[in-house]
Amino acid sequence: MIRELLYGLYERQLERRVRAGVVPRHVGVILDGNRRFARRMGYAQITDGHRRGADKVDELVGWCNELGVPIVTLWALSTDNLGRQPEELTAIFELIERKVEAFSRDHEGAHQRRVRVVGRRELLPESTRAAIERAEEATADSGPDELLVAIGYGGREEITDAVRRMLADRIRRGDSLEGIVDDLEPDEISRYLYAPDIPDPDLIIRTSGELRLSGFLLWQSAYSEYYFCDVFWPDFRRIDFLRALRSYASRQRRLSRAGSRRGASRATTSR
Repeated sequence: MIRELLYGLYERQLERRVRAGVVPRHVGVILDGNRRFARRMGYAQITDGHRRGADKVDELVGWCNELGVPIVTLWALSTDNLGRQPEELTAIFELIERKVEAFSRDHEGAHQRRVRVVGRRELLPESTRAAIERAEEATADSGPDELLVAIGYGGREEITDAVRRMLADRIRRGDSLEGIVDDLEPDEISRYLYAPDIPDPDLIIRTSGELRLSGFLLWQSAYSEYYFCDVFWPDFRRIDFLRALRSYASRQRRLSRAGSRRGASRATTSR
């Protein structure tokens, strides 16, 4: 009883500090630790961990809505993950389909966010692609807040695809390879990323204790702040999210011209 009371007081104190500070415009989250959570809990099926993780997504989006975070990007499935056992992948795709279908059926439940999926969709099952398209169409007029879900996503793959599309577009316009090489700038490649209109993430959170990004938003994260959380994704609490936002707000940051891509002010950490 006393512990719960103290916990509640601490959470409210954290929230006051977060609301009084600078809230990131765009938060990216690497949803890591579902399988290890399932093993720790002794679940009969690893996929039960993924189910718990899928339920946590609704909570996170709700927290972002409450605290005024307009853009959220969630990394749900990497291109590397596509090499897992077929039984696990089938369950993951079913969860993804149910989740995006829920967004498409209930806009208010999705916190009035426009839903978009980024990644190599051609690698996904047809039923998953169809569910994604329905959700995107149903929420196309929602907003202005956005929820991006990275599925079949890899940072190196995104950059490769962007360069490929840029080259194909320039060649179609009649540009020579020599001309492309001579005037190529980073901003041009940026325009061919999966979601070129979205500002770079201010804060990237990774759960499960891993201290790496694994290629998440590789191009966009050059000036992001990072926060690594020890808990597995299904165990991620509101208080953990508040701590991440408090950490972000407490860091001294300065504007960087190099990080101001697509009109979004970026910043670097003063060390």
